[in-house]
Amino acid sequence: MKRILFGHPLSGNTHRVRLLLGMLNLPYEEIPVDIPAGEQKKPEYVAINPLGLVPVLIEGDQKIRDSHAILTYLARAYGGEQWLPSNPFQQATVAQWLSFSANEIHNSANLARLHFLLGVPVDLPVVQDRARSALHVVNQHLADREWLELDRPTIADLACFPYLGLVEEGKVSRAAYPNVNRWIDRIKALPGYVSMPGL
Repeated sequence: MKRILFGHPLSGNTHRVRLLLGMLNLPYEEIPVDIPAGEQKKPEYVAINPLGLVPVLIEGDQKIRDSHAILTYLARAYGGEQWLPSNPFQQATVAQWLSFSANEIHNSANLARLHFLLGVPVDLPVVQDRARSALHVVNQHLADREWLELDRPTIADLACFPYLGLVEEGKVSRAAYPNVNRWIDRIKALPGYVSMPGL
C-alpha cells in the first residue's frame, strides 16, 4: 500500500508526522508543498485538503489532514499501546497535550517563528511572551519526569516537540528551561529520529 505525505520541509506540523513515521519504521513518499509560493492554495492542492494546509497523509484510499489527526491514526494503526494507549484515562492525558500543541504552542512559539521566517504579521511581544509561558508550563511539568505522560514517549511528546525545539527561530531563548532542553535531547536520541533544519 502506497503512503504519501504532503508537507513542507520547514513545517513543524509536517515534521511531527515524519518523526512518528520514522519511529514506526513506516515507508512513505513525501511530496513537498511550496508554501511561500502559495502552492497550498492552488486548486490541485485544495482538492486534496480544502483547508489549504499541510500536512496531509494519503494511505491507499484513506486521506487524513491535520498533523494531530495523522499522529492519532498512525499511533493506533501501527504503534500498539506505545504511542497512544487504549485506556481512556491514559488516552486523555496524551490528548490534552495535542490540544496544548494546537493552541498554546501554535499561537505562541509557532507564530513567532512564522513572523521571522515568512513575515507573518503578529503582535510579536505578545506571542513571544506566550511562548515563554508555554515553555514554563512544559518545563515545570518535566521537573520530575522524562516524558510528558505515561513514563514513556508518546505522540504527546512528538506533537509538542517541533515548535518548542524551534522556538529560538522566533527569538525566544530556551536557556531558562533546562528540563525542556533535556527532554528535547531525549527525543533526538530516540530510535528512528528524523532531523529537520533547526533540529
